[in-house]
Amino acid sequence: MAHLKNGRDLKVGRHEPPEIPAEVAAAFAAFPERVRLRLLEVRALIFATAAGTSGVGPLTETLKWGEPAYLTLATGSGSTIRLGRPKSPQGMGAVLFNCRTTLVETFRAHFAQTLSYQGNRAILLDPSVPLPAEPLAICLAMALAYHRQRP
Repeated sequence: MAHLKNGRDLKVGRHEPPEIPAEVAAAFAAFPERVRLRLLEVRALIFATAAGTSGVGPLTETLKWGEPAYLTLATGSGSTIRLGRPKSPQGMGAVLFNCRTTLVETFRAHFAQTLSYQGNRAILLDPSVPLPAEPLAICLAMALAYHRQRP
């Protein structure tokens, strides 16, 4: 079980994500296979993390800038999470966050040696290595509860 910085436990169980909306499925289909498979793993982790994080509520899955995006419209608890690819390095997947937040800065402070980053907007994921599920789930929980945690 992962722990958030405020000491609460994050319960990420095996929750089946909902069926992918057609327009979002088309966006996933456009990714190279290895990146698509990795980002689909992250999608499942986003839904599992949301289900295990108090106050997040149901997610809205849609497209933003042509990429799969996950929003907390029902509760307004979080910042949008998008899944995509960086222009470089090639062959990587990316979990993108609003660059006007402090999210990536906070992730870097907690997981500087564990995760790879691009500027103040993305966690980069190499599909050739195992998914760092536990630290990534903690980062996703922070994003999904971002507006609740701000002073």
